[in-house]
Amino acid sequence: MALSTAADLVKAPLLYKGKVRELYDLGEHFLIVVTDRISAFDYVLDPAVPEKGNVLNKLSSFWFELTRDMMDNHVVHTDLNRLGDLIVEPELLKDRIMVTRKAERIDIECVVRGYITGGGWRQYEKSGEVNGIQLPEGLRKNAKLESPIFTPAAKNDVGHDEDIPMDRMKELVGDTLAMELQEKSLRLYEFARDYCNQRGIILADCKFEFGIVDGKVILIDEIFTPDASRFWAKENYALDIEIDSMDKEPVRTYLAGSDWDKNSKPDPLPQAVVEATTARYVDIYNRLTEK
Repeated sequence: MALSTAADLVKAPLLYKGKVRELYDLGEHFLIVVTDRISAFDYVLDPAVPEKGNVLNKLSSFWFELTRDMMDNHVVHTDLNRLGDLIVEPELLKDRIMVTRKAERIDIECVVRGYITGGGWRQYEKSGEVNGIQLPEGLRKNAKLESPIFTPAAKNDVGHDEDIPMDRMKELVGDTLAMELQEKSLRLYEFARDYCNQRGIILADCKFEFGIVDGKVILIDEIFTPDASRFWAKENYALDIEIDSMDKEPVRTYLAGSDWDKNSKPDPLPQAVVEATTARYVDIYNRLTEK
């Protein structure tokens, strides 16, 4: 059974409803509920994808714990039983909740790229640069970079985030904080890249969000999930092609090959596409956690 919303299951004020996550106010803390909603091309699609929310939440919890010694994060606990009668029908929210500290969000999406692909490749094709960083001539699509690069984006609540150079980030948040976020992002990427490599997975790029609690920078939101990272199976890696990534690629492929006009919400996804997408999320969870 897929979960499309938790609004009727949580007896707390709903503060924010994103494409996938819902944020509730518990007073001292936030409650994040991860639904099975799926989005593509800026539309939330029907139907929801079973197991997707469980995977995202459990995988984030796994990585937050694994990186805790490197970087503090917002997690207080993920124990549904500790929420008591705040939750109606708790079995429906099993493995989907995260109670977190209330952090002041830093409005920068911290992106690290280890390979030249996706939006980074499109920038490089036009200018030879990515977010103002000059890269060597003659790189091929999907090539591994000599060293990972930090390519931030300014977060916009409406519309798309805006890729910015490091100098612009320093103007927005200050030199000291910008350098701290860059250093922490690169270190986290390198740790996860090596971890994934040992499990037959390439971490091509990823994004982080940070917040501030009591004057200290911490990790918030999600980390190293299929929605926040580009994972490739090593056996699928090749240059100059569109590599089938380990995420909602079946949905994107289906929509790209359909007659959808891209100006209105698409028709419901075929069951086969939904099932293939569930399988992708479960597979990456199993391969990364070995559970």
